[in-house]
Amino acid sequence: MKLSTSFITLALALSPFAAAQDDARTISLKPLVNSVALQALTSKLTLLGHAREFLKFSQLSGGTRAFGSKGHNATVSYIKTLLDLTGYYDTQLQTFPYLFSSGSATFAANNEEFTTKWFTYGPSGDVTALLVPVANLGCDASDYPAEVEGKIAFISRGTCPFGLKAALAGSAKAAGAIIYNNAPELISGGTLGAPSNDAGPYAPVASISGADAEKVLALLNAGTAVTGKLHVTATTETRYTSNVIATTKGGDKNNIVFSGGHTDSVPEGPGINDDGSGTIGLLDIALRLPLFSVKNAVRFGFWTAEEFGLVGSEHYVASLTPEEQQKIALYLNFDMIASPNFGYFIYDGDGSAFGTKGPDGSAHIEKTFEDWFKSKKLISAPTEFSGRSDYGPFLDVGIPSGGLFTGAEVKKTEEQAKWWGGEAGVSYDKCYHLKCDDLSNLHTEAWVQNTRAAAHSIATYARSLDGIPRGTRSVPSQSRLQGLSYDDRKHYSCGHEVFDL
Repeated sequence: MKLSTSFITLALALSPFAAAQDDARTISLKPLVNSVALQALTSKLTLLGHAREFLKFSQLSGGTRAFGSKGHNATVSYIKTLLDLTGYYDTQLQTFPYLFSSGSATFAANNEEFTTKWFTYGPSGDVTALLVPVANLGCDASDYPAEVEGKIAFISRGTCPFGLKAALAGSAKAAGAIIYNNAPELISGGTLGAPSNDAGPYAPVASISGADAEKVLALLNAGTAVTGKLHVTATTETRYTSNVIATTKGGDKNNIVFSGGHTDSVPEGPGINDDGSGTIGLLDIALRLPLFSVKNAVRFGFWTAEEFGLVGSEHYVASLTPEEQQKIALYLNFDMIASPNFGYFIYDGDGSAFGTKGPDGSAHIEKTFEDWFKSKKLISAPTEFSGRSDYGPFLDVGIPSGGLFTGAEVKKTEEQAKWWGGEAGVSYDKCYHLKCDDLSNLHTEAWVQNTRAAAHSIATYARSLDGIPRGTRSVPSQSRLQGLSYDDRKHYSCGHEVFDL
């Protein structure tokens, strides 16, 4: 996407230190980066300025910056354009295809609306028709009576995959299908298993709970005609999408200090905290760093498709040779650093809180952050290395890692409310993965503090890697994402277990 001249002028006004073009000679004449000076350049004004632009980008694609959308592509272009204008970095777009599948569904029977879930890969459709119960469990073509043609097939969960039921309904020329649970609750995480099925074309399909199905079945069994209204909005397509990778021209390329955050949102919202906050914090640091020189090269990764299972960061790490992996001294991750009901959480590098430590050097990174918060008289707490963000692929190849997090869907405890303020019994981010993750969903004080902590860590390690082992690493035989299905992989995005006394 091409950005207008006025748009670039505005962005540079937010980050005035990025305007001068650099070459090797001018870089070498600059003072060595130091933590205090780099932190001092963090400003709420510039952070919010970038956030407003991200929100505008989301409006290009109906309120989302999901990967491959116009809103996401504009985000990627904005980041790369600003970094290129500094002349301080070698930048690249790492572009690749990935399947995008997202949708939503609503269903009503005789005008009573029921909570409804969409199935991954399910097609769009808008159907108003009578419900026809399907015999048995709908796992055989003979279970679908002739009168289901043009109607909505009403099918019980059980025995065979959802995808086969939806395909057999389509083969029987049903206009739509409802699969109801064989237990009282809703079906969670439903998927048709693949974009297509040999048994037939998918009918537009959604699920309801077993408890709601009992109401419908009572009417059908009593001989009452039941008219269903099924509306499914869905997209399943392969999209091309890009990571932005920026490496300082100066500094030792055999000792790279890497930090990253993801540029995409979920399809349901603009993602201004998740992870606009982490992305913008790193972008702001990257646009200030050109005032300084670095001893160790600094690299920034702005990852795509994290919300679909760490796709961008996994693709990047998998593309590196063992020799290139070895050059990365450490990785720092910043995902959701401005949650409105925040906590100051640090990844549990030494494993003391959750029992799963990171590769050697991760404990040092954790302590670097802990010491920074102590110096500011702020309480911090550990968060688990669960693999649910872009540090996961780096852990999998033995790269010491760390980072910050302010909480997602988990509720804040009474003790934590005493530490950090906010509301006990309320999620750290009540707009997590929702439409309301907009400008009003940012705690700016926490955001500024975390951005300064990030600047401190980058400046510290850009000067010295004392405490970070640089010998040959032992690498696990496979990544935690290897072999996972498309749907299982999507569970690896954002969110972490956090420490509770």
